[in-house]
Amino acid sequence: MRRLLLLALTLVAAPAFAQGVSGIDLEAMDPDVRPQDDLFRYVNGTWLETVEIPADRPRYGSFDMLRERSEEDVRAIIEDAASGAVVDPDARKIGDYYTAYMDSARVESLGIAPLQPDFDRIDAIASVEDLVRYFGQNSASYGPAPLAGFVTVDAKDSDRHVYTLWQSGTNLPDRSYYLEDRFAEAREAYLGYIETMYDLAGWDGGAEAAQTILDLETRLARSQWTRIQNRDPEARYNPMAVADVVAAYPNLHVDVMAETIGLPASLDSVVVGQPPFLAGLDSTMVEVPLEDWKTYARFRTLDEAAGQLPAAFVEASFDFNGRVLNGQDEDRPRWKKAVGATSGALGEAIGRIYVDRHYPQAAADRMDELIENLREAFRQSIGDNPWMSDATKAEALRKLEAYVYKIGHPEEWEDYSALQVSATDLIGNGRALRAWGLADNLSKLGEAPDRTEWGMTPQTVNAYYNPAFNEIVFPAAILQPPFFNVEADDAVNYGGIGAVIGHEYSHGFDDSGSQYDAVGNLRNWWTETDRAEFEARADRLVAQYDAYAPFEDANVQGRLTLGENIGDLSGLTMAYRAYRLSLDADGDGVVSESEEAPVIDGFTGDQRFFMGWAQVWRIVHRDAYLRQLLQVDSHSPGEYRANGPLSHIPGFYEAFDVQPGDDLYLPEEDRIKLW
Repeated sequence: MRRLLLLALTLVAAPAFAQGVSGIDLEAMDPDVRPQDDLFRYVNGTWLETVEIPADRPRYGSFDMLRERSEEDVRAIIEDAASGAVVDPDARKIGDYYTAYMDSARVESLGIAPLQPDFDRIDAIASVEDLVRYFGQNSASYGPAPLAGFVTVDAKDSDRHVYTLWQSGTNLPDRSYYLEDRFAEAREAYLGYIETMYDLAGWDGGAEAAQTILDLETRLARSQWTRIQNRDPEARYNPMAVADVVAAYPNLHVDVMAETIGLPASLDSVVVGQPPFLAGLDSTMVEVPLEDWKTYARFRTLDEAAGQLPAAFVEASFDFNGRVLNGQDEDRPRWKKAVGATSGALGEAIGRIYVDRHYPQAAADRMDELIENLREAFRQSIGDNPWMSDATKAEALRKLEAYVYKIGHPEEWEDYSALQVSATDLIGNGRALRAWGLADNLSKLGEAPDRTEWGMTPQTVNAYYNPAFNEIVFPAAILQPPFFNVEADDAVNYGGIGAVIGHEYSHGFDDSGSQYDAVGNLRNWWTETDRAEFEARADRLVAQYDAYAPFEDANVQGRLTLGENIGDLSGLTMAYRAYRLSLDADGDGVVSESEEAPVIDGFTGDQRFFMGWAQVWRIVHRDAYLRQLLQVDSHSPGEYRANGPLSHIPGFYEAFDVQPGDDLYLPEEDRIKLW
């Protein structure tokens, strides 16, 4: 799967829905909760009280339910490929990759011997230049690289590619895990995990090595930008001549790295994501003893491959990454890991078969209609926007009309002919996949971007907006209940997949996406006054979400989640408008009594619309995992995604007769309208 810069919905979270004709899961509801106070719990309350998170999961919700279904579908495809029951040019590779992963007896017999070539490379490091070469080689092998590099579309010229340098090198979920007192227990557990892995490998000095590794990674973390800083597309766009990078950061030996990776000698410029990180890494390269770097490299190689090593390594990795960081009770079964790894390696080969088996044309046809209805709603909303000037509206409409949408699957599939896969060499398959992916990525330099590429496979339960191509993409697997049901009432489809479509549309106009123009270039198309007003309104949304606190000592980061919160608010607003337009059969701009949706299961169409939205976001988390998400995830937790936008949408007040004193009521002057 080719690398793209994506803004994904990252659908979080639910078990099988007992949907009736209305599309609403009536058994999940809690009638003791008033929808005017908490629509999320009114719609999902009984489910929330009775659901059990599967032992091998850190969370459970609507997205996970669909992912389970997709996982089972993909498993059947892979096992058919392994047995020879699938006629497909890539079937043998699919089957062999899975077979190698599932051959636990062979994995046990080999121990860590398959990683010996990587350990030999580490042992051979005798200088900083050697260290840089080693890091460069890891683009096609196992092992860390504190400075990542990859080819992407140029943010300011979407008709060309650039090579981007990006901060990396740490192993914990976020830089805050190294720097903040509240994560001290996680750091202690990390030290114990490193020591355990050393013991399992038969290496001496695990305790000393663990402290060395933590100290080095902490130093890297101090130089890293925060996730909020990395959301700023202008700040992370820093083009530099290669010669200037070499001169400014001589200890990084970027020219040596480029040669090792295989970048063309003609490459004369790169884009630096975080200049302060390069400055910090430049000094770290020479101030940290070479032996400490080698200690770091040995463990990180072992850690990266842990899931493909004997059971003792798998268990040690799970004890830290699963139990400590995510709060899971059990590890995932090996077959699930094998299915995930195989789908990750040969995603479009599997996707081609998945589409043939599981994607009806009726879904694509209905999606076309919904997407165009959402576009019309967005078009009208831009035109009606009371605070935006005509000049900015014209640019916004130009961008909206230029939107490209992709539904279901690619028209052309990935070519895996150059990827070599063995049924007996799991670690070797990992190396082959890395080398193949590197070659594919580097082949883009000097070539125009391929706008037919997909950044997700058809079997992925998600959706995304790609600012470089100004496109919204909906893989086949998301086009299922509770998001989309060709048999269900329109109200719930608009509240489900309609709001998802609106969410992705809105990413092109959120705090980050709104800085890109109609052709995908990072360019300011706003008047100064309009941009200031947009940011002032967005700041109010930041404050709203900052106030949401799942724990006494941990709250949602309104700035980190701003783009997704704008997507939810604007997306739901557009979906509701589109739903109302769909009821206006005679097109006179008014939904008459005879045109209103029927009452089903005791609920009006408008009520079912908002209830459909709320049931999409049902989810429960393990505490440790939710704490982690609050630090690293650009999405708010499900209950805040469900309830957060409602107070700003007039249709919600009308649907449920929301009045002053109700928990979801906001005075009209406090309601936020962005789009």
